[in-house]
Amino acid sequence: MKALVLEAELVPRGGYALSPFEEETGKAMTGSSVWRNPELSIKEIEKPKPGKRDLLIKVKNCGVCGSDIHFYERDEEGYILYPGLTKFPCVIGHEFSGVVEEVGPEVKGFKEGDLVTSEEMIWCGECTPCRNGYPNHCERLEELGFTINGAFAEWISVGSKYCWKLNEIQQAYGSEINALEAGALVEPTSVAYNGIFVRGEGFGPGDFVGVWGAGPIGLAAIALSRAAGASKIFAFEIKKERRALAIQMGADFVFDPAALQKKGTGPAEKVLELTQGQGISMGIEAAGAPLFTIPEIEKSLAINGKIVQIGRAAQEVPMYLERFQVRRAQFYGAQGHSGHGTFRSVIRLMASKRIDMRPIVTSRFALDQAIDAIERASGRADGKVLVNI
Repeated sequence: MKALVLEAELVPRGGYALSPFEEETGKAMTGSSVWRNPELSIKEIEKPKPGKRDLLIKVKNCGVCGSDIHFYERDEEGYILYPGLTKFPCVIGHEFSGVVEEVGPEVKGFKEGDLVTSEEMIWCGECTPCRNGYPNHCERLEELGFTINGAFAEWISVGSKYCWKLNEIQQAYGSEINALEAGALVEPTSVAYNGIFVRGEGFGPGDFVGVWGAGPIGLAAIALSRAAGASKIFAFEIKKERRALAIQMGADFVFDPAALQKKGTGPAEKVLELTQGQGISMGIEAAGAPLFTIPEIEKSLAINGKIVQIGRAAQEVPMYLERFQVRRAQFYGAQGHSGHGTFRSVIRLMASKRIDMRPIVTSRFALDQAIDAIERASGRADGKVLVNI
């Protein structure tokens, strides 16, 4: 079958010592410090065979994630930009939907022909974090498209316990094509849901919310905040195309932070002006640029306000802790999307049409053009770039 494979050289940076875990497993905990000279290519590889508890899925759509862009891009020394768990070579891609083609003999609840999506976090369910209810922090974690083969491919085999049916969405949207396109957006929307409602513990209807970065995760955060009853949603994004999408997804006020700075102001001042000095109850970092965003979000917080970090960046960021103390503020780190009913809730929100994420899809490519799709997405002007397979 055809698949998009990423290969890279395992060359730890100077001063980075591989841990015993990394040496034993071949996985890098901090990919941007280990993997050098990445190369992407469309290859013919063996079609996967499902295990006894797996589903063989004919992939229909797979979205380009910011992590895929960070695999494609490299720094001045040739290292990938993605800072997380990785193991190469690997078929990349993890935001996908498809049709069940074969069902393992011990699988229950699925049948051939079901439309499905899947979690990307392959948690074990047995380690202490999993047993304590934290599957996104599994000690034996594998990740589709990061450490094991993902979904920029014609087929993928996934454990049935990670898969979710799209039947409700199909009934609501009236066609398989629409349901499968929406289904490929469940995973990134669930990342935003996990950050806002699971890790960040939500906000009250009528509260003010700010979103920094209007890429796919930020756009999902805007749609979810609107559905949850935020009375004012502020979005900050440097790309005009994404600012337009932010309005479409429900933001009330959308600004270019660079343009604000040229006028001698900043996002925090604009938020405080438009909230009569009250500030936001939740600031969502979805830009992956915390050196620039966190100071502004800090200054924007209401009493008891929260910052949720969803964007990935391997950076140390200065924070003014006095502000957190006197504002009774909190900072939450968010990773992943598994557990806590997250996929179920996002699918229900889509099926009820409380949210519709399909408008963020702005470019579509064939599998043979998957590298072009990632190149396109690296311009960071699109909402979601989708590969149709």
